[in-house]
Amino acid sequence: MTSQPDQVDALLDRLSSLPSLLVAFSGGADSAFLLAAAVRALGPERVEAATAVSPSLPGSELEHARGFAAGLGVAHHAPATDELAREGYRQNAGDRCFFCKTELMSVLAPLAERRRIAAVATGTNADDVVAGFRPGIRAAAAAGAITPLADAGLGKERIRAVSREWGLSTWDKPAAACLSSRIAYGVEVTASGLERVAAAEAALRGALRTAGIRVRNLRVRDLGDDTAKVEIDSELVAAVAARKDVLAAVEGFAEVRLDERGFRSGAMNELLPDPERYR
Repeated sequence: MTSQPDQVDALLDRLSSLPSLLVAFSGGADSAFLLAAAVRALGPERVEAATAVSPSLPGSELEHARGFAAGLGVAHHAPATDELAREGYRQNAGDRCFFCKTELMSVLAPLAERRRIAAVATGTNADDVVAGFRPGIRAAAAAGAITPLADAGLGKERIRAVSREWGLSTWDKPAAACLSSRIAYGVEVTASGLERVAAAEAALRGALRTAGIRVRNLRVRDLGDDTAKVEIDSELVAAVAARKDVLAAVEGFAEVRLDERGFRSGAMNELLPDPERYR
């Protein structure tokens, strides 16, 4: 009986079959692992990374992405994208990510062509594919992006484990979705709205440090009607609830609520009546 190939071996085999690769590099654990794997399979001279710069990207993420790519010896690009120019993105219905990825690929595909790079890959993993609500995956696929991690069957847990084995600094990096994911569906996405959320999160992190509360996952979500919802690691909810001065650091909103259930990735999707209709 022939044994199944290891998922990482399958990934490296797939990548090594490519003449060259441009990785859509957000700086997160998945795309960082993909970038490192591509370098192992192809060598740094045949791999490049691109981090899209827009109001939805926290500034610190760009600097981390640049440093990580430099550490691997690959060329790093920071092209500007203009999601806010797309009406569907600004309207912020449940399919917002479709317009985001469409914009991303409208920039990365020409970049790859100019650089004579054979393929563009995203960090979509196997867990994303079965999550049930990923309109952005559909858009990227329609634009020709490949998904080597998902194709190899690599999910988040394995990606983090192998990243640690490889000594990647991103192995335990918390999820860092774009700032637009903090805006409730139906609330228009604007540059000022994204700036308000970014400022609120930065202020809250600072207040938590001052209070001696070490947080890993944190979100300030704009629910509309000048109301913000704070999500933090569930084990820290009680400690933060007892410190009204900490929540007071969240400025720019008339009302600030603490979510007693704690941080949940994709929590905004819970507010959609029928997520599947956007698949």
